[in-house]
Amino acid sequence: MPPRSPRPTLPIDDLYRRLGLPADASFEAIEIAWRGLLRKHHPDVAGPAGLDPAKRINVAHDWLSDPDLRAQYDRARGVTDGGSGMSRAAARPAWESPAPRQQPPTTAQQVAAVTERVGRLSVDELDRLGLAEPAPIAFLATLRRFVTPELMAQLDMAELAVSAALPPPARRVPAIRDAVVGRVAELILADLLEELLGDPAGERARERLTRGWDAAVGQPRYGPATPTVAGLLERLVHATTADLRWLAGTGAREQIGEPPWPDATSRDEDETLRVSSELAARDAQAAASQAGAGAAARRAAARVAHLLVLRHAFAASVFDRHAAPWLGTWIQSTLETGPRVRARP
Repeated sequence: MPPRSPRPTLPIDDLYRRLGLPADASFEAIEIAWRGLLRKHHPDVAGPAGLDPAKRINVAHDWLSDPDLRAQYDRARGVTDGGSGMSRAAARPAWESPAPRQQPPTTAQQVAAVTERVGRLSVDELDRLGLAEPAPIAFLATLRRFVTPELMAQLDMAELAVSAALPPPARRVPAIRDAVVGRVAELILADLLEELLGDPAGERARERLTRGWDAAVGQPRYGPATPTVAGLLERLVHATTADLRWLAGTGAREQIGEPPWPDATSRDEDETLRVSSELAARDAQAAASQAGAGAAARRAAARVAHLLVLRHAFAASVFDRHAAPWLGTWIQSTLETGPRVRARP
């Protein structure tokens, strides 16, 4: 059985209140609240004052979107179904107490905040950006035909600034460079997109420009499953010949087929989850290769990592069916980890 990953430190405050949700909020409600609050409080939008709220929003999502961590948190905090313990009433997020009204940051200030953030991108964030869906740079080139000289100058300066802020190796990766350019382009061209395309097409175009950035920046390397996947990688690096031989026996291409995806989410729509899955699978293959694994064992290692990242989104019976070759050896069984989230009907 794989070694258990160390448990993260239990937060001491009300994670549901961080997201403005009741304690019985559904998985979908948690995802919606997280995305909505992060879009509002991200430092790229709210400036430096948004850094702490954004961190707290991400921590709350990491705990409450994972059924195991949520159950652990609920038990420790006394969340119940009968009205005792924590209140189920929705509350305003803790950081949204009344405060003096401030002027929203200007476009130039938001671009400067993004540029500063690009200079602080971590290795994990850069790796995620490299796997994210590329920003539609061809679409952006078309938009340039309709911008004023002033907007064109702003866009050119912003592109140069964010590109220069990237580490030189990352600057040479088109997906990374396009993602950071797409982020500042969305800030500068937001009004133009609404004017030219209207709603909802303008909103979809803005989402496409920032899709890669949003899926990578501020995200743990493998999403909420990061500690579990890190434990798998450690075991793979130190795998014995017998371990690798056993893995190889489960990794025939015709035996495992294409990577499964939960019905509760969409590979095309949930870019954050897709990137987590692909990065975990890639790293698992590299770890197995470091131990001397052949192609079949590397393929099995990648599938195990993929399943661990997506576990929270599978119904328990469906997950067990996909994970059957590795349950009890490389993946803990459902009985050991508690109930999983139920898939949508």
